Amino acid sequence: MRFGILGPLAVTTDDGEPVVVPGAKVRMLLADLLAHRGTVVSADRLIEDLWGDDAPANPAAALQVRVSQLRKALNDAEPGARDLIESRPPGYRLRAADVDADRFAALADATDADRLGAALALWRGQAYADVADQEFARAEATRLTEQRLVVHERLAEARLARGEHDLVAAELAELVERHPLREGLRALHIRALYAAGRQAEALESYAGLRERLADELGLDPGPELAALYRRILEQDPGLSAAPPAAIVRNSLPAQLDELIGRAEALAELRTLIPAARLVTLVGPGGVGKTRLATAAAGDQAPPDGVHLVDLTPLPLADTRVAEQVLGVLGLHEAPGTSGSAADRLVAALRRREMLLVLDNCEHVIEAAAGVAGRLLREAPGVRLLATSREPLQLAGERVWEVAPLPLPADPDDVDAVRRSAAARLFAARAAAQHRGFRLDERTAPAVAQLCRRLDGLPLALELAATRVRALGVQGVVDGLDDRFRLLTTRQRDVPERQRTLTAVIAWSWDLLDPADRAVLAGLSVFRDGCTAEAAEHVCGADLDAVDRLVERSLVVAEPGPRFRLLESVAEFGAARLPGAAAVRERHAAYFLELAERADPLLRGPEQREWLAVLDAERANMRAALAHGGGLRLALALTWYWVLRGRLSEARTALAMPGTADEERRAAPWRLGLALLQGEPVPPGVREVLALDPAGRSAWFLAHAVLDRGDLALAADLLPTAFDDPWTEAAVLTSRAMLAHAAGDPSALEWAATRGDALFAELGDRWGRLRASDWLGGLAEFRGQNERAAAVHREGLRWATELSLWPEVGGKLSWLAWLAVQGRAYETARELAERAYRLAVEQGAPAALVFAEMSLGMAARRSGHLEQAVTHLTGIADRGRAEPQPPPYLPMILVELGYARELQGDPAAARALHTEAFEAAIGSTRDGIGAVEGLAALAEPAAAARMLGAAGTARDQNAAPAAPAEQDELDRVARRAIAALGRERFGDLVAEGAKLTLDQAVALGR
Repeated sequence: MRFGILGPLAVTTDDGEPVVVPGAKVRMLLADLLAHRGTVVSADRLIEDLWGDDAPANPAAALQVRVSQLRKALNDAEPGARDLIESRPPGYRLRAADVDADRFAALADATDADRLGAALALWRGQAYADVADQEFARAEATRLTEQRLVVHERLAEARLARGEHDLVAAELAELVERHPLREGLRALHIRALYAAGRQAEALESYAGLRERLADELGLDPGPELAALYRRILEQDPGLSAAPPAAIVRNSLPAQLDELIGRAEALAELRTLIPAARLVTLVGPGGVGKTRLATAAAGDQAPPDGVHLVDLTPLPLADTRVAEQVLGVLGLHEAPGTSGSAADRLVAALRRREMLLVLDNCEHVIEAAAGVAGRLLREAPGVRLLATSREPLQLAGERVWEVAPLPLPADPDDVDAVRRSAAARLFAARAAAQHRGFRLDERTAPAVAQLCRRLDGLPLALELAATRVRALGVQGVVDGLDDRFRLLTTRQRDVPERQRTLTAVIAWSWDLLDPADRAVLAGLSVFRDGCTAEAAEHVCGADLDAVDRLVERSLVVAEPGPRFRLLESVAEFGAARLPGAAAVRERHAAYFLELAERADPLLRGPEQREWLAVLDAERANMRAALAHGGGLRLALALTWYWVLRGRLSEARTALAMPGTADEERRAAPWRLGLALLQGEPVPPGVREVLALDPAGRSAWFLAHAVLDRGDLALAADLLPTAFDDPWTEAAVLTSRAMLAHAAGDPSALEWAATRGDALFAELGDRWGRLRASDWLGGLAEFRGQNERAAAVHREGLRWATELSLWPEVGGKLSWLAWLAVQGRAYETARELAERAYRLAVEQGAPAALVFAEMSLGMAARRSGHLEQAVTHLTGIADRGRAEPQPPPYLPMILVELGYARELQGDPAAARALHTEAFEAAIGSTRDGIGAVEGLAALAEPAAAARMLGAAGTARDQNAAPAAPAEQDELDRVARRAIAALGRERFGDLVAEGAKLTLDQAVALGR
């Protein structure tokens, strides 16, 4: 596990996969432990750092929750990583870990420019950027910032010694502006300016510093800076640049614009190039291999220089690579040599130490590999950096894949778009073409879409940027359907093969033999990649052919394994696909067979594996629907879409026409999906149900009615005969939900336990998740809140492992509800907010209500009354508007009544509790809550009797008060005892224990 604090807090696995650390408090906890890594931080210190004066009611428990969340996040990403967070009295310790600040410190004491440059490349922004204003991070952030400046100064010293005066002058200008009074930094900048021939600027810089020191601090420049000033006035030869003969000859072209998004790649290559004799940068056309190679080579300084040899001018399969190298080096007629050009080249370089960059080897790959192989064997001082669309296949070759630039992690997050390398490159090039362009809230969504459509290819992004002035960003995105006409440039200093996107891809296409061209064109029918099996079935492509295309950087190999074309390559191939209609028919047939094979397996022990298969093929399934899969394919995918919460996608696909049998099978699913997305229950629901009275779709439709809150109709619609055990188990979980709403613990226990057992026999984890909702609800009924939380936490783990996001949201809502009942209001709020966001993303109205209920209750019970009233009133108003009052309405009204009471409006509170009691018909538990709410408003004697009646009802229904509910009861009891005395209060409670709930309500009106 790797941790980054040299910028915003970042965590990645050893494989480089980002780790999501959820929640601001959890991230702050991790930052605190990182700031004190290797030492124990006391729990009291952590609580103070995380909450300050606003600590929760039970701060130790709240801290333990954050620690558990942090351990889980680390362990989910890398099993065993939870052990990095150790419990050590009196608190916690982060064990020794890979932290970028420690790697920086290891490199910071170096004196050579390469290691110092690698140290600075680790920085991504301000140290501890997320928490830099927190006291626990301030000292280390300040120390690291100072150390970073020292490294900048050491690097400047090293580069000045190498004669790189212009470079140092340019790089230090911004640092001097940010740290104008730092004399060591200023001295280095003045030296670089003078050695670069800019004596007047050097003197002006000194004068500016002297004036500022006098005005702000009343000081003069230090003796070292003053001595440097005198040496400049005296034109001391020791300050001058090295004479031309001492400068290493370098044939690399000057960089005309900034290399964006490749800082990490450059840092890695700076270390790799000196350590390997041959490094080959491979990647698709337009990915930026040449730019990266020249930038990386420019940081090297071998005694005999760095030289770029562009092989593009050579015709296809030309053998004159050695002549091309000799020409660049000016060694056409090396004295004392004879024989072939390769012989002359080897003789000339046998005792030289240099770096040769062989650029664009792919079209002369055999000759380039031959020359490179001889140089590696016979010229030990020569190092080679090659760029090619395929490896040279030589012993000792280090193949380094140049990937497209990273895309925005979240296209809806403006800051995430701005941080992404692809968007930064596009924005920089667009701003150079159009002065008014800005990457902001208005343009960020279109820029993110553009980056994705162009796969982060630098050349494609740069070509697109030239069109912004004429079309605007959205216009460029809209024009990508005709990208090969759109993405061109008239820039005169760009090679012909890179002036259009067509030419870039055609360069690689022309190097293929006809059979491989046919395979590449056939692969264009897939969307977002395919397996080797799919490639063989649909396009007749064997694995060897696909591997050849991978080696030539035309096909991207991904874990799985899967094979994918970049979007631009796919469009190029699609335009050259012979027999396209037949290929698309085979594509649709293959994925129809796959979906129909997967559908029953999504209800058994292989559920997780087949969910992953369909996730990977989601884009192909959409294409197959368009290619002829039709309603039959949509029906096969419907349960998958439901499990994944993609209800709109399912509804759109099921709207396609089909055969009479397909239309009959689709009708219950169509109506059920509409209900789940908030549409009212239509009068003809029974007729639709009759189309499949004992099947899975019948249960689904009844379940959707239940989700809309019509309990009586749902109970009537649920099947009583079943086509299969799965349907029976699903019906039982729905009956458990009805029993929970009615407050019937015995019926709830039977239905939930039996449903869980059937799903366990089938191996259906989704079904066990559904059953666990009501097993947890049963435990909560009985006051076993810890047991209930354990059940729901187990379910949350299952749902997360299966990526069943609707169920993840449901489990978070259950846990939020239990946290409210257990007085952990801050935890409840965080859980409910996560559940709310998931419900919005999934478009699930019922899930939204459940999450918002917990938000409102947590707000009310933690004293945030205005926030609570806003949430609870909205839920209540929507519930009242339903044709059938939903089962949650009495509970919401009671909670809103308490909020109005605490706001000082007893009349409104009494009306709400009375309304709750009237709405609670059929649920004794909800009626008890309304009676207890009215008792809070009654005069003391009546309140005591009402508490007695409510207590009896709780005992008779095995429904003990949760801790948070008990707080309300204790509040009412204390008020009554204060007025009546403890003995009289006890007598009245005993009298009230003989009353019915209806009689008790009459006392409170």
